[in-house]
Amino acid sequence: MNSEPMYNPFSLQGKTIMITGGSSGIGRATAIECSKMGATLVLVARNEERLQQTMADLSGEGHTYMVADLCKEEDVIRLAESCPALDGLLSNVGINLMKPVAFYTEKLLNSVFGTNTFAPMLLNRWLLKKKKLKAGASVVFTSSIAAFLSGFGNGMYGASKAALTTYMRYFAQEMADKRIRANAVHPAMVETPLIRGGAVSEADLAADKAKYPMGRYGRPEEIAWAIIYFLSDASSWTTGASLTIDGGRFL
Repeated sequence: MNSEPMYNPFSLQGKTIMITGGSSGIGRATAIECSKMGATLVLVARNEERLQQTMADLSGEGHTYMVADLCKEEDVIRLAESCPALDGLLSNVGINLMKPVAFYTEKLLNSVFGTNTFAPMLLNRWLLKKKKLKAGASVVFTSSIAAFLSGFGNGMYGASKAALTTYMRYFAQEMADKRIRANAVHPAMVETPLIRGGAVSEADLAADKAKYPMGRYGRPEEIAWAIIYFLSDASSWTTGASLTIDGGRFL
C-alpha cells in the first residue's frame, strides 16, 4: 500500500494565513475553505461575535482571531506587532456606499477609500516594518469587476477598487526581490451580506442577474477557491495578476 500523502499543489498545510474581513461573506468562506486545506488562520474583523462564529466553523486547530478596525492606524500597528509571521494574507475588508457622483462628500470618500484602499496599504506597510511577511509569502487582494466595469451609483466603490488593483501591481514589483507575491481577484456580484444592505431592491437584483449568462451571482466559496490558488504554491510563478471571476458577465 502506498502510504505517501496525496499530491496536492493547492495544499495550505503548514502555512499561517491572515484573513481580514474574516467574519462574513468572502472572508468567512475563504477562512473555512483555507482551514480545510490545512492552513492555520489569523482572522481579523471588527465584530468579535461574528469572528467567533467563523472560528467555530473552521477545521483543524491552532486558529486565532484579533478584533481590529483597520481604518485606525493604532489598531493596524497593534495587529502587526502581535500577529505571527505570515505565509499568506488575504486583504478582504471592504465597504460599498452607492451614490450618484453629484452626491459625493468628503466624508463618504474618506470612508470608502479609507476602508477599501488605504487600510490594506497601511496593513502591508506595518507587516513589512515588523517583518511579519515571510520570504515567499503571498498577498491576495479582494478587488472587484467594478474596478473596470462602470455602473450607475457605484463610482466610489469602483474607483477605490481600481486604486487598490493599481497598488497591488506596484507592491508586487517592489516585493519581488523579497520573494513576496501579490495578486488580486475581481469578483462580479457575489451572494454576500454586502449586497443585501437595502441600497438595491430585490427587483433590481433580479434584473441584474439576468445579465449573467450563467443566470446567477457567484457563491462566496467559488471566490475562496480562486484565492486558495493564489495563496498556495500552485501559483508560485504568478505575481501582479488580476483574476476576473464573473460568471460570464463580460461575455
